[in-house]
Amino acid sequence: MRHSSSGSLSGLQLADILVRNWLVLLLRGFFAIAFGVIALLLSPTLLRVLVLPFGTYVLADGVLGVGIAIGEPAGRGHWWVLLLWGLSGIGVGILTYFASPGSALEFMCYIAIWAITTGVLEVMTALRLRRRLGAEWLLVLVGFMSVVFGASVIVLSGASALVLSRLIAAYAVIFGVLLGILAFRARMAPVPSA
Repeated sequence: MRHSSSGSLSGLQLADILVRNWLVLLLRGFFAIAFGVIALLLSPTLLRVLVLPFGTYVLADGVLGVGIAIGEPAGRGHWWVLLLWGLSGIGVGILTYFASPGSALEFMCYIAIWAITTGVLEVMTALRLRRRLGAEWLLVLVGFMSVVFGASVIVLSGASALVLSRLIAAYAVIFGVLLGILAFRARMAPVPSA
């Protein structure tokens, strides 16, 4: 019984973190949409032109995620899931800038690793919320979509640059819209601080 209470309290604390940081979630969604639009506007025949915008996007997303986590007192709920979520973006962003992928296949691997890692952590975050926010299904949907997208990138890595760039753009825009909806749901959620 005590374990259940502790899990419930942690879910409440994690929901409270998201409610208090709804604007950061909204910014993350905005950056995703901006990256998706850039991916649509850039030449679809050269995946290499997406390296810099992708690196910038995941780095900014990661910094915002880490900002949420480190702004919380130590030991407060499952903030470490948010920290890992942010660190994965920072890691892949730095790798994209400094390792400078030498081929389209290598670049697609960076995207796949980031999407799958992010997706798993988003689902973990949703599970720890335990119906405290009222919009956990959105986070599960975003996480599931990220994992499917990452797997699709691996499977379709031999496809044309046009197909891959359109897939990346569509994912980024949908991902951003869903994060934006989650941000507004968090903004309206009456979750008290634990």
